[in-house]
Amino acid sequence: MIEQDEAGYFVAEVPAFPGCLSQGTTREEALENIKEAVEGWLEVMEAKQEFNPVQAVEMVV
Repeated sequence: MIEQDEAGYFVAEVPAFPGCLSQGTTREEALENIKEAVEGWLEVMEAKQEFNPVQAVEMVV
């Protein structure tokens, strides 16, 4: 989800990933930043829990 806040910033959030959000001064910048946030979120989650290929889900961002 990308929404513009009252200050004019674009705030991006991935509801399926708790705490995964970012922002930008433009919609495009917010989209680039949220992609980086998703990568970081996934890295942290993988470090917390052993990878189980049976539970893997492929997604395109």
